[in-house]
Amino acid sequence: MLLLKDLTYHPAATPLAILKDINLELAPQQLGLVIGASGSGKSTLLEVLAGLAQKSAGKILWRDQELSPDQLQQLAGLVFQFPERHFCGHTLLEELRLGHPELNKERIDQALAAVGLGHLPLTTSPRSLSGGQQRRLALAVQLIRQPYLLLLDEPTAGLDWSMRQQVINLLTQLKKQWTLLVVSHEPGEMVSLADRCWTLNHGELATVDPSIFVPPHQRIAAQVELGGVS
Repeated sequence: MLLLKDLTYHPAATPLAILKDINLELAPQQLGLVIGASGSGKSTLLEVLAGLAQKSAGKILWRDQELSPDQLQQLAGLVFQFPERHFCGHTLLEELRLGHPELNKERIDQALAAVGLGHLPLTTSPRSLSGGQQRRLALAVQLIRQPYLLLLDEPTAGLDWSMRQQVINLLTQLKKQWTLLVVSHEPGEMVSLADRCWTLNHGELATVDPSIFVPPHQRIAAQVELGGVS
């Protein structure tokens, strides 16, 4: 279980804290969704959880053990917004082995299969993939490290409807094995996957019911299907 207690991030160069007394709890194999406008602190929260930024106060615990930034880097895999812009390998094999030259083909095949790209030759160029496939590859790059926690920054940003659905379907499958924390500026299709949901506003986190983001016509349809509306 991921547990944040009074987590604060206040760099010396900023007059106000970017994250203020964040409290969050996320159980294994759950998907947590943090919704907030640009500048609310969403990406910063993921960077702190990934061990890329040092918290100013509070605690980050996994299975009741408080973690240091180095330990967080081992625990979590962070997929940045528009990860395809950061691809460096000329082939899938090169991209997956960057920083991990010791990886064997079995681990590579497992990672690609987990994101639905197992049918592609390892000589395929990442630049030749569709937008949805590129997001899948970015997830495979993190999965190959075998993290316990996946951190996703706006995973459907910039994708058309069909490619967003590809990503949503993939996250549905990944949630069966991993714990996921997703940040987004709008709930969209992600809210249907969320087990826990929060809003982040000027660095302050508040728990909300995911159903409030479901359009009224969809709520009514769901109630009719369950026999809740006569």
